[in-house]
This record gives sequence, structure tokens and C-alpha cells, in this order.
Amino acid sequence: MSGRSVRDRFVAALRGRSASDRAGRDEDAAALRAELDARSAEVRRLRRRVRELEAGLLDDLPEQVGAVARAVRAEHLTLLGARPLHDLAHAVLDAEARALPGVLMECGTARGGSAVVMAAAKAPGRRLFVHDVFGLIPPPTQEDGADVHARYATIVEGRAKGRGGETYYGYRDDLYGEVRDSFARHGLPVDSSGVTLVRGLFEDTLTGDDPIAVAHLDGDWYASTRTCLERVVPRLVPSGRVVVDDYFAWSGCRRAVDEFLARDGARYGLVREMHARLHLVRAG
Repeated sequence: MSGRSVRDRFVAALRGRSASDRAGRDEDAAALRAELDARSAEVRRLRRRVRELEAGLLDDLPEQVGAVARAVRAEHLTLLGARPLHDLAHAVLDAEARALPGVLMECGTARGGSAVVMAAAKAPGRRLFVHDVFGLIPPPTQEDGADVHARYATIVEGRAKGRGGETYYGYRDDLYGEVRDSFARHGLPVDSSGVTLVRGLFEDTLTGDDPIAVAHLDGDWYASTRTCLERVVPRLVPSGRVVVDDYFAWSGCRRAVDEFLARDGARYGLVREMHARLHLVRAG
């Protein structure tokens, strides 16, 4: 009798302690969730504030250029945030201020917003060549990582979304026509603004030997980035620069850039500059 009572009391004590422990753990978990929610809200607030401050950078651009930059962002014509768009415009403005020779180039334009800003920032007499397939992005290769292949699967399965929930640019019926219209709508019609839209794969269209002052590379994957570097960098003028959009975004782009710099960076006198995007500047 007494042994049974001791055992029962021991089990009851364990059960009571377990219930107490569970209650304590629940209270701790609730407190942690509340703290996490508060910190998440603070992070969201800080991110909004950063975006607001970065948007203010566009006010530092010349009035017309800043107006165009704000407009293409409002229309979701570019995936670039305010800071990288400011840096790209400034690269063109700097080339004009230095009177660098050569054309401008964008390789991979999506809906054309960043190219429109480049056109707004350049001198009227300087040429801008905008290269793109103006359709669904070509597939990656084995040199690209799992992140790239996962993203491409999302695209080809029709699950990709554009900025603001709009139709992804690769699904649009007449992307070439839309980009052409966007230049005109922002006061820079291609026929009279020194802009040439070049449709096709980079390996087929990146030809010629005109010197290049500034190039914006937005090819995403390994093969396209490597082709651009091999075709653009040898034509880059002293103090000219290549802005690499996807270096921190996609493994294939990063690999192509790292390999090119290891092999040919010194030969072409390339210097890495870290801005909102990676810039490769040819020594002057």
C-alpha cells in the first residue's frame, strides 16, 4: 500500500512538472514569437526607409535623367532599384563628362527601362546599341548552378512574375514593339535618338569593332555573360566600364566573370569597383 502510494505520488509529481514545463515552454515560445514579430516589423520598416533614401538618389541626377529614371521605375520597366539605376546613369554621365570615345551598349534589356535611362543620360550624338532576344531568355548550361536551373524551370513552366505582379517580360507577345514604344513614350524615339535595338542571341549579334565607353551586361547566365565579356571588353576604351548586373544574383554570371578576370583581367587592365553592381573599369 505504502509502496504504491509513493509510486503514484511520484508519477503525479512528474506529470505536474511536465505540465508546468510545457506551460513554461509555451510562454517562452510565445515571448520569442512576439519578439520575432517585432523585429520583423522593424526590419520591414528599415527596408522601406532604405528604399525611400535610395529613391532620393535619383533627385541628384540631371532633371531630365532623374525624371526618366523615376518614370521607368513607376511603370515597372526595369528590375533595377533606385541605387543601381542611379549608378548606371552616373556611369554614362561620367563618360560624357570625360568625353570618352565609343558607343554605349546594353546586353539584355528585358522591358527596356535601364536602356531608356542610359539614352536619357547620353549625349545626342553618341550611339546606344540594345541587344536582346526580345523574348524568352535562352536556357542555361551545365556551367550554371542549381539556383539558375531552378529559376529557369520556373520561367519555362509559366510561373514567373514580373515586377508588381505584372506579366513576366518573357511571356509578352511583342516585347520588341513594347521596348520601342517605351523609348518613344519617354521622349527618346529610337529612330532619332541614336538608339539601335538589336534582336538575336549575343553570340550572333555582338559583332563589330566600334570602341565602347560603357556597357551594361544583364545576361543572367554563364554562357551569355561569358560571350558578352569576350566580345565587349576588348573594345572597351581606357577608363571605360562594364556594369555587370547579375554578379551577385546568379551563380553562372559570377563564375563567368571570375573566370574571365582570372584569365584576361590583367591583360585588359581591368579594375573591380564595387557599387550597387560590380563595375569593371579599364585602366586609363
